[in-house]
Amino acid sequence: MAHNHDHAHGHNHNHAHNANKKALFTSFILIATFMVVEVIGGIMTNSLALLSDAGHMLSDAVALGLSLAAFKFGEKAANANKTYGYKRFEILAAFLNGLTLVGISVFIFYEAIGRFFNPPQVVGPGMMTIAVIGLLVNILVAWILMKGDTSGNLNMRSAFLHVLGDLLGSVGAIVAALLIIFLGWNIADPIASVIVAMLILISGWRVLKDAVHILMEGKPANVNMEEVKTFFENQDGVESVHDLHVWAITSDFNSLTAHLTVKEDADRDKILAEIETYLRENYSLEHSTIQIEGSHTHHHHCN
Repeated sequence: MAHNHDHAHGHNHNHAHNANKKALFTSFILIATFMVVEVIGGIMTNSLALLSDAGHMLSDAVALGLSLAAFKFGEKAANANKTYGYKRFEILAAFLNGLTLVGISVFIFYEAIGRFFNPPQVVGPGMMTIAVIGLLVNILVAWILMKGDTSGNLNMRSAFLHVLGDLLGSVGAIVAALLIIFLGWNIADPIASVIVAMLILISGWRVLKDAVHILMEGKPANVNMEEVKTFFENQDGVESVHDLHVWAITSDFNSLTAHLTVKEDADRDKILAEIETYLRENYSLEHSTIQIEGSHTHHHHCN
């Protein structure tokens, strides 16, 4: 049985990691602070659109807080009980976050329906002021997060998408406030709220779906199982491939295991080296465990 593990992690990983953490922390403070302002403003101006934008801000703050916690937990080294460390935490975090989002959006829909039939008075100018400040806060946060690494890390990406959705929410509140100030259309408030609620619902659903896929050991999207299997089978000396598994431990950490049966005279080390290079270059799979055994007829020779 030949087992081979390859761990090649450069320092750039840590550098990006710390930059991400700082970006998340700053964003978290900004958004959490402004969320409180928006809740108070929403109550004072009687604007559901502001409250729903605050709901979205809350989901952002939660997302950012969870991403931060996930980074903290993910750093905890693997131990004998949890052999992958706490890397899974960020997926659990995303799952809970998705649930929260769905809950918030349902609540806003419910509130907005009442307002459609009976639009209350909304203080337009106050609503306008707060919505504009909200927009600026969101632009600032989006900019901070963009400087981080939003391409590779699911955590950073979901935080960034939240903030973009939030931006749209603030824009909605601004448009509604303008309609209320100039045209007296109080109904613009619940309309804007519903639009924000839909944004929240969509992002919540997406986060939930991705998290559940990983928790159910689903196959990472970028890996083509058929191709991998064919490549393995085409190696010199390989007779068959079975028990091929690929899964994601967390969003940017994939694992693969496989059993290969090879001819007696096969060069096992060469096969392993070829396979590992292929997996690293095509699927950036750094963690593969390949078990190699001789043909079954000569099983007792297997060392």
